[in-house]
Amino acid sequence: MPPTRRLLVRLIHAWGRLTRSVTLGVRAVVIDEAGNVLLLRHSYVPGWHLPGGAVDPGESAEAAVIRELHEETAVTPLAPPRLHGLMLNRHLAARDHVAVYVVTHFAQGVPRVPNREIVEIGFFPPDALPEDTSPATRRRIEEVLAGAPVAAHW
Repeated sequence: MPPTRRLLVRLIHAWGRLTRSVTLGVRAVVIDEAGNVLLLRHSYVPGWHLPGGAVDPGESAEAAVIRELHEETAVTPLAPPRLHGLMLNRHLAARDHVAVYVVTHFAQGVPRVPNREIVEIGFFPPDALPEDTSPATRRRIEEVLAGAPVAAHW
């Protein structure tokens, strides 16, 4: 590609990033050997949720979910997390996306909970989730465990 065309392509991409930024987060459906699902409660938002967080600049989504699992719950996947789906989260922003991964083989250390971010963590049977489990969390669990169709939206 000629240098002037390459520069033009870079400028077009840079303009797109400035005017149409996309945010990317990750969540993990962690399932233990008994079929229980790992959930957590944050200090800053009500209800129980799947562990996860933001993808940092220069970080892959898979690396982010591994990092977030370790930071929030002391879970370390022993096999690569399996990508379940990529959903648009219109509740947060018009261009926010969430990559959902499934983790079934893992080691768990001792989580440092409670802390500033995480109030409580626990494994729960899918048919006995805490009452205030978020609707999106319930949908992801239903998709993964019961084979419900994967939604396009969070």
